[in-house]
Amino acid sequence: MRIARFTTGSEPSYGVVTGEVDEFGQPAEDSVVVALAGDPLYVGIKLLDQEHRLADVKLLAPVLPRSKVVGIGRNYAAHAAELGHDLPSEPLMFLKPNTSVVGPLDPIFYPPQTQDLHYEGELAVVIGRICRDVPAEQATDVIHGYTIANDVTARDLQKSDVQFTRAKGFDSFCPLGPWIETDLDPQHFIDGVRLQTHLNGEVVQDGSTADMIFDIPTLIAHVSSVMTLLPGDVILTGTPEGVGPMEVGDEVEISIAGLGTLTNKVATR
Repeated sequence: MRIARFTTGSEPSYGVVTGEVDEFGQPAEDSVVVALAGDPLYVGIKLLDQEHRLADVKLLAPVLPRSKVVGIGRNYAAHAAELGHDLPSEPLMFLKPNTSVVGPLDPIFYPPQTQDLHYEGELAVVIGRICRDVPAEQATDVIHGYTIANDVTARDLQKSDVQFTRAKGFDSFCPLGPWIETDLDPQHFIDGVRLQTHLNGEVVQDGSTADMIFDIPTLIAHVSSVMTLLPGDVILTGTPEGVGPMEVGDEVEISIAGLGTLTNKVATR
C-alpha cells in the first residue's frame, strides 16, 4: 500500500495511491489518490469516499517525524572508501532535526555557510509505533513502511565540524517521498533493491541495498537500544558510493525500485 500525504490547495490530507506502477514504482498516468480519514499512524487505514487524480494534487513529505530523523553513516563499504573512512564496527548514528524535512519537488536551499553541498540518495524506514530495545528478529513489528530520502550534506562543514549536526541539519536537508510503501519486508532489501541517483539526468549513484553493511533489523535494534523511537520517526539507512556536489539550479532524482522517485531542485536560500 502506498500512503501519500498531499494537498489540493487547502489543508494537508493523507491518501492511498492506486494504479499500476513500473519497475521503479512510478505510477501510471491514470493513478488516483483515495483520501484517508486522518494520519494512518494514529487512526489506521480508514478510506473516505473521495478521490483525486494523482496529477492534480501536490505531494508533500509523506511523514512529519514526531521527534527525529536518525541517520546512519558509512553503511556502504564503497561509500566509506570514497570518503577515505574506515568501516564502522557498529552502526554510526547521527541526528537530523525534523525541521530539515521537505517533500517532493520542494527546493533544497543552498546555505551561504557551505561551498560543497552534496546529495546522498538513501532508503528510509518509517517507524510505526513507540518502541525501545527492539530485538532484530522483531523489527517488522515496529516498521510502518519505507520511503526515499536525500541526506543532503554540507561536506566541507562535516569535515571542519567533525560532528555532523550543522552539516546535515539545515532546513530542507532531508527531502522525503514520494510516499510510504507499507507492504514490504526487510528481507526484500536484504536480498537487494536497486537505488539510483540522477543529477540533471545523469546517473551518479547506482547501488543495491544488498550492499548495506548493517541491515534494517540490525539498525532498528541498535538505534532502539539507545533511544526510544516514536511513530513517524525516520531512520536513514546510508548511501551507496557516488556522492558528489550539487549547485544552484541542479535537479536531483533518487529512485528506488518499487518505491518510486524523489525529485528536488537546488535553490538559493
